[in-house]
Amino acid sequence: MNRRTFLAATAASASRVWGANGRLGVALIGSGRRGREVMKAFLDTGAADLRAVADVYDVQRDRARALLGKPDLECMAYQDVLARKDVDAVLIAAPDHLHLNIALDALRAGKHIYLEKPALHWPSEGETLRAAVRASGKVCQVGTQQRSGEHYRRAKEEIFAKGLLGTVTMVRANWSNFPWQARRIAPQPKPAGLDWDRFIGPAPARAYDWARYDSWRAYRDYGGGVLADILNHWADVAQWMMGDASPKSAHVAGGIYQLKDGRENPDTVSASIEYAGWNLSFESTVLPVSDDRPTVLFQGTQGTLDLARASYIFKPHQGAPVEVKAAGSLEIAHARNFIDAIAAQRAPSTPIETGLDGLRPCFLARQAYWDRHS
Repeated sequence: MNRRTFLAATAASASRVWGANGRLGVALIGSGRRGREVMKAFLDTGAADLRAVADVYDVQRDRARALLGKPDLECMAYQDVLARKDVDAVLIAAPDHLHLNIALDALRAGKHIYLEKPALHWPSEGETLRAAVRASGKVCQVGTQQRSGEHYRRAKEEIFAKGLLGTVTMVRANWSNFPWQARRIAPQPKPAGLDWDRFIGPAPARAYDWARYDSWRAYRDYGGGVLADILNHWADVAQWMMGDASPKSAHVAGGIYQLKDGRENPDTVSASIEYAGWNLSFESTVLPVSDDRPTVLFQGTQGTLDLARASYIFKPHQGAPVEVKAAGSLEIAHARNFIDAIAAQRAPSTPIETGLDGLRPCFLARQAYWDRHS
């Protein structure tokens, strides 16, 4: 089957499943900055319709409707979203500590899931979600969008599968400068439209604190900071290319070096994660340091590979460098992969098993950090 025939067959399948317009009905659960970005990618595929928005804060719901061009779209609690028959799938982009309960409820309601990374917040949640996805028969795509990138696949097939790097024992990853995690959050009275109890969810009960809501990634109960959001991306790339998702141990140096504002998660880290025969080193800070090319660098006995979102650069020890540039948006490609997986009734590029594998080094690194800082 050639590409044109395949795409036609996929479109026909989608039309049979989703109705006359051939578009997937998607609800957005968690309409903050990241949720809006990913939902826009879904709409940009031309194969999805936004049917409803759920969020614990009315301001975020209104922002999503405005930015996504749906000012009159209905907003409701996520449980009510799941009862709608015109919703085929949900995009879950709520804070990390809410992922498990929302995902389990969505699967029980018969919805497909696009689960923003990190898929889960605690290691103990993994087997519960894995079993639920398997039992449901629904597609679950985890949001590590590199897995749908053409130049990433080419690196795997054309560099690693052919052994062009020789023996690789060192992998170095860096990514810094995250203004949304570096903000200093001033206290403010609880907004009337914020449902604080729904935000807390399964986390330990606490009195209202605006910083914990508005900068939840900075707090251990709700997110893992750069050791979750950022390490998850690059560790997944490293494990994919190296064909090894079994980290053995981790050591982390880091701390709250500059942003002494009450946050709990570190503003700067240097992590070393050991595998069988190779090490992954990871450096990241939320501070505004120069970081023009966040990358994963593979250093082999026959060459190096600089693998970034914009391109990969292969430099053999003998011969000329080769650069392969990205083709289009990774966000759109990953959303499209999810939609096509549902239509074709096949696994997506990042099924739940792969998403959980990518969390293993994150959980090890977080534990190593807190063993030193608790």
